[in-house]
Amino acid sequence: MNFNEKALFFQKAAGCICGSLDLELTIGRCFQYFKDYIPLDDIWFCLVDQNKGTFRCKACADISGVKKIDKVIPLSHQLIIELGKQNQVIVNNRMSLDPVAKYITNFLGFPESSSMVLPMLPDGVRIGALVVVKKAGNNQYTELHAELFAMLHDLFSVSLSNVLRHEEVLKLKNLLADDNRYLTQELRQLRGDTIIGEDSGLAHVMWMVRKVALLNNPVLILGETGVGKEIIANAIHYSSTRQNGPFIKVNSGAIPEGLIDTELFGHEKGAFTGAVSQKRGRFERAMGGTIFIDEIGDLPMQAQTRLLRVIQQKEIERVGGTKTITVDARIIAATHRDLEQMIAKNQFREDLWYRLNVFPIFIPPLRERKADIPALVKHFLKKKTKELNFDKIPSLAPGAIDRLIDHPWKGNVRELENIVGRAMIEYSGGLLSFDHFIFPQTNNIKSAPSSSNAYSKTLTLDEINASHIRSVLEKTHGKINGPGGAAELLGIHSSTLRLRMDKLKIPYGKRRRNSFA
Repeated sequence: MNFNEKALFFQKAAGCICGSLDLELTIGRCFQYFKDYIPLDDIWFCLVDQNKGTFRCKACADISGVKKIDKVIPLSHQLIIELGKQNQVIVNNRMSLDPVAKYITNFLGFPESSSMVLPMLPDGVRIGALVVVKKAGNNQYTELHAELFAMLHDLFSVSLSNVLRHEEVLKLKNLLADDNRYLTQELRQLRGDTIIGEDSGLAHVMWMVRKVALLNNPVLILGETGVGKEIIANAIHYSSTRQNGPFIKVNSGAIPEGLIDTELFGHEKGAFTGAVSQKRGRFERAMGGTIFIDEIGDLPMQAQTRLLRVIQQKEIERVGGTKTITVDARIIAATHRDLEQMIAKNQFREDLWYRLNVFPIFIPPLRERKADIPALVKHFLKKKTKELNFDKIPSLAPGAIDRLIDHPWKGNVRELENIVGRAMIEYSGGLLSFDHFIFPQTNNIKSAPSSSNAYSKTLTLDEINASHIRSVLEKTHGKINGPGGAAELLGIHSSTLRLRMDKLKIPYGKRRRNSFA
């Protein structure tokens, strides 16, 4: 075979070897092409793991086609040493004379054969070997066959190294997809199909959620600690057109001031001491989805300035970088602070406030929506029963719900969940009561005026609430909003009071004009 013929062989072999990232397809093409130049009945691709002492056969091709296999051949320490010495094409015209070839062929059940082994050493690291076998007997391979096979070393080393990396990427992609499915299912379970109170105390809130969910403008959620601001943010995201995108959460108060910029916007390698690699920030991770910035009132002024740019221009720059990155993430912010008061004290940017306050959603505290307490207790009992592996949900003691309704709930829904959880942890059978946790002086309840006991026995809770609201409206001559209004006297938000009055069928506005003229 002259130089031109060898060059043509190499050129066509390169097309077979480098034409695909599919291992089986590559081995099959090589078999079909090599059999016209090199004697062979089989061609094998094997991986070598010297640390584990194994020779793993991954694929094999013969006249019948290509087979994907996973056959592991254990190697002794001596065989591993012998294998490590082989860095060039190994020709075994009498396989019984080579300890490695003899062991492998005996393990695979081959008859007396001839073989050539092409070790693959990309960057000097042994990853495997390509083996051609002729089962007709001994002395099947010549120096020309070995020369042709050796010409393909670099091509095979690079190509099959890329094939293995591609397989690893596909494996990681499948793992990521599986993790994503699992986490999506977990999120759905956490957020649930419904929100407790959406038909009563949170009816107005959920109406606002449905209105704003399909838009892309920023949303500001206001409310005391523990009222469930994150749950409402979840509801907005999963009711929006971005529901299949990421939902990234940031708690501004939990991140040290010196790290908030890099957490939100990322940083470039070498931007500061310890920045050993590039890092994507939360905004980049929220691409196509929603970023929820909790406790935005704790955001430092410098970060507020950068956040304002994101809202106005839809772009960021990583810390230490100069490249402008366009971001597509909806912003939902939440706080328990009085941002207008913070603006007056120069603790919060007024222009950022105007950008965020396009559609504020106020979540009323639990003490203003006590009608939700029975449903919340039922939900938490079911949840804690599952978490604590109880056989069944405990039954409540008589009057337990009424006592919970009488509690001021400064910690809101979170406090209620904690009390239910503590009561169930200490539960040892019988009826479940919460007196030990929120009413330490329960024994003195019997000394309460008998008139109030009689009153609670003859009227329902709705009737008591309706009577009290009507009494307050009489004092304010029907006025609900503003100083001296019924909402202020009752200590609840005016919209919450109107919803409560609608439920209790108490007229207001024009409907009461004749009564309070």
